[in-house]
Amino acid sequence: MAANLTIKYYLAEEKYRRAQTSEERLRCLEVMLQVMPKHKGTDHLQAAIRSRIKEARSEVQADRDAPKQGRTFRIPRQGAGTVVVIGAPNSGKSRIVAELTSAEPEVAEYPFTTREPFPAMMSCQDVLIQLVDTPPVSQSPIEPYLVSYVRSADLVVLAFDGSADDAPEDTLNIVQQLESRKTLLDRSTGYDEEDFSKLRVKTLMAVTRADDADSAVRMSLFREMSSRDVPVVPVEFQHAASRDSLRDAIYESLGLIRVYTKAPGQAAVYEQPFAIPAGSTVETLADRVHQEFVERLKFAKVWGLGGHDGQQVGRDHVLLEGDMVELHT
Repeated sequence: MAANLTIKYYLAEEKYRRAQTSEERLRCLEVMLQVMPKHKGTDHLQAAIRSRIKEARSEVQADRDAPKQGRTFRIPRQGAGTVVVIGAPNSGKSRIVAELTSAEPEVAEYPFTTREPFPAMMSCQDVLIQLVDTPPVSQSPIEPYLVSYVRSADLVVLAFDGSADDAPEDTLNIVQQLESRKTLLDRSTGYDEEDFSKLRVKTLMAVTRADDADSAVRMSLFREMSSRDVPVVPVEFQHAASRDSLRDAIYESLGLIRVYTKAPGQAAVYEQPFAIPAGSTVETLADRVHQEFVERLKFAKVWGLGGHDGQQVGRDHVLLEGDMVELHT
């Protein structure tokens, strides 16, 4: 029997995945259980969430009682999406962030240049996207906070050094360490239907120094070693077109559409769009504008390429790229 989950449930699930503290995760889980349709098709998911709520309550109490252990870095989410850049030492992670943003992370030929997460903003098609450079992953156990970054990311960019003979094994190590923590780099994001603790995260592989003569051979070797099959973008930073291809690939991988809003009675101005996932509804947009709008929303008027000219629509109306929306509460 199909689960037939609602928009409210998916909004709560998205917030749960992005939560950065145990208390935030607990609140989101409680909302997910509250708004979930109650029928036979959701029995398994209800049981999984109730079990996770019990675990989350224990985590909250443990966090309150125990001293902090290990490093932790909390970076506020900004922009239309958060893209976490991971990779082995000298894989080109920091160079990716430096070339696609106006920030200046430390870039050097020696390994372990990046010691702490480094956020920066990338602009693409009038949309700002947050890129987060991270410390390299080596053979040492991956830091728990980095696993949390990956699980809460809208997209992961996995850097692969096309010029290094060690790149296939070093990159495989990253994939396997994340898998051991129930985090799978994949073509799409979503929780496993059979194991709610297991999460697939949408990933794009950036092959740096792609002009190296043996880059394709090293990439082919990695594919033979790994079960992960994700899109690949070769990049050579000295070529502007190559940098732009990676920028565009990141934007397209986020699956966003740009939607504009205006207040009733005001003129339409096509500036500062809201970037929301393709397939989003008026209700999704209202939640992005302000959480209170979701409860107070009565209807919306839409102008756009879908043939609308101020047409009144309900909260379940699916928005399209470039729509102008007037929310009425």
